[in-house]
Amino acid sequence: MTKKRSGIQVPEGLHEVLLHACCAPCSSAIVEWLLAHDIRPTIFYYNPNIFPREEYDIRKNESQRHAESLGLRWIDGNYDHSQWRCDVSGLEDEPERGNRCEQCFRLRLMTTALQAHRLGIRFFATTLASSRWKRLEQIERAGLAAQAMVPGTTFWAQNWRKDGLQERRNQLLKEYNFYNQQYCGCEFSVRPTEIATAEPVKAEQ
Repeated sequence: MTKKRSGIQVPEGLHEVLLHACCAPCSSAIVEWLLAHDIRPTIFYYNPNIFPREEYDIRKNESQRHAESLGLRWIDGNYDHSQWRCDVSGLEDEPERGNRCEQCFRLRLMTTALQAHRLGIRFFATTLASSRWKRLEQIERAGLAAQAMVPGTTFWAQNWRKDGLQERRNQLLKEYNFYNQQYCGCEFSVRPTEIATAEPVKAEQ
């Protein structure tokens, strides 16, 4: 059973969640909403896809700054871009929103589910589902696959583009003066031809 709070569907019994965070801007409005609805997030920053290391560190530091400003627990996942490259080997030439992206989601959400299990937190979710550049069905498949592999965990497959959170994200970006990255993270997401031709995925209603 779920409880509907505006456009957000909250699973029954959810009071705490491990939130996989891709960056501070995408986390900000989600975290604000969770706290306003008596849901305590623990922030898990796990993004070995990000390249180069300098870019990773900037995004990591912004995520940590945001969490600490709210008194939230923040956990730094391991950064091993070389292993990530091995894990997506053979998918380098896939287009954005293709099989490489879904494999990347699987890797990150599996690690998130394992972290949730270690912490004794049943529910896990991801800020990836706030981006208009991502396919929600890929994220949901990846999260549910992780849930199936890690007993005792439940993936909260929420569309975080609802309930005005996209607009609030943009407001908080300015209020916190966040670093606002211009690409997903990996070296394959900054191909000039794809940047020039990519169209954002329309938010589901």
